[in-house]
Amino acid sequence: MANLLSIIVFLPTVAAVIMALFLRGEDEAAQANAKWLALIATVATFIASLFLIADFDPQNTGFQFVEEREWILGLTYKMGVDGISVLFVMLTTFLMPLTIAACWNVTHRVKEYMIAFLVLETLMLGVFTALDLVLFYLFFEGGLIPMFLIIGIWGGKERIYASFKFFLYTFLGSVLMLVAMIAMYVDAGTTDIVYMLEEHTFASGTLDIAGWQIIGGLQTLLWVAFFASFAVKMPMWPVHTWLPDAHVQAPTAGSVVLAAILLKMGGYGFLRFSLPMFPVASDLLANFVLWLSAIAIVYTSLVALMQEDMKKLIAYSSVAHMGFVTAGIFAANQQGVDGAIFQMISHGFISGALFLCVGVIYDRMHTREIDAYGGLVNRMPAYALIFMLFTMANVGLPGTSGFVGEFLTLMGMFQANTWVTAVAATGVILSAAYALWLYRRVVFGDLIKESLKSITDMDRRERAIFAPLVVMTILLGVYPALVLDVIGPSVENLLSQYSAGLAVAAETSFAEVSQ
Repeated sequence: MANLLSIIVFLPTVAAVIMALFLRGEDEAAQANAKWLALIATVATFIASLFLIADFDPQNTGFQFVEEREWILGLTYKMGVDGISVLFVMLTTFLMPLTIAACWNVTHRVKEYMIAFLVLETLMLGVFTALDLVLFYLFFEGGLIPMFLIIGIWGGKERIYASFKFFLYTFLGSVLMLVAMIAMYVDAGTTDIVYMLEEHTFASGTLDIAGWQIIGGLQTLLWVAFFASFAVKMPMWPVHTWLPDAHVQAPTAGSVVLAAILLKMGGYGFLRFSLPMFPVASDLLANFVLWLSAIAIVYTSLVALMQEDMKKLIAYSSVAHMGFVTAGIFAANQQGVDGAIFQMISHGFISGALFLCVGVIYDRMHTREIDAYGGLVNRMPAYALIFMLFTMANVGLPGTSGFVGEFLTLMGMFQANTWVTAVAATGVILSAAYALWLYRRVVFGDLIKESLKSITDMDRRERAIFAPLVVMTILLGVYPALVLDVIGPSVENLLSQYSAGLAVAAETSFAEVSQ
């Protein structure tokens, strides 16, 4: 289908424009119309993405469904997907209808709320499909605006502080990336990402700047600039402090999108730019990233054990799981990168479901304090079962998707650095500690608190939201080839580009020494 990617990317925004122009009023009928239009638009986007994955050829390691045309000011509108990005597109379109369905209890400025999520979906999809530096940057930075509004308008008591902290952290990191992109354009003469991946090599010789010897030259400078942006977006320790505040203050749907999709943009950026375009710098700084990742896994897991707020605990858990992702990527081998991508996809389902689990009881009790609960299994058996499944998946229980991602990343890390792996592996034990501690205090025990004795179990809408997430978590746990077969050839191609870049740099360095 012609222009299929553009249809998928911009369909939500078309629905947002229709909503802005034609829906009026704040009565119940107008609110219902806004919710239904948003749900229909996101479902239609998901259906369109099914055509994308159905026609996608995993054995073709190049970019597919490529659209390229002249845009403005001499810039090029270029989009496409490979085996890595196509799954992030599917993850986004799969989760957005569930996110909209989770917003059904919202009554404050519903139309604007739905518009923010629809525009955010377009911007997230644009990040995963853009094949031009300028286009990528516009989508990447544009996503800050709707999420800033979602947290700042519909968030909790400290929403203004959290929204500004989120915006400033992520924006300041991206300023360096913009400078790097300008340098890349000057060096390559184009903003075409495909050309830079396949045809252009950035200088990697030692660079002298004001008496400082920069090993890896231009590649190292570009790598550091991109790292600043992607590390904040992931977020990596120690630039992770914006995430717990953003999660705690964001509404449930905002937390779902933030954890399940937005965090993955950093990992995707490492895969699209850092490894294939700056292989020498990635190789030089790999151990630095591996140790940062190991520290993140252990430190944030210990911090999670100390939390009294459910959302904050799950937020720190997300930082720990993203530590496995960055370690897998910079292990720079097939198992590590496969595991990192699988972990990101799996984490999208699991973390999204965990935040929805918090939302279910928050809607009833209006508190996220762990001490406010206890004995919920007596009144909410269906909820207890669903919460248990995703708690086990978050721990990495075999048979769930959480196990596959962690196992593969640890295999990849072991080949790269055994000491890092030994430290990171303790995170698996710590994750079991904080996850089971949370579950025991919320679900098990006697129903003592008077306020909980009238609490009701999940209704049909809530069960319908969780059903697809349950299916995907178990399906990917028992049949991981569903993801690995799609990403395998593209990851192999990525690593061959990485190795070729290192080989070219080694030859150049040898030639310079010989002369």
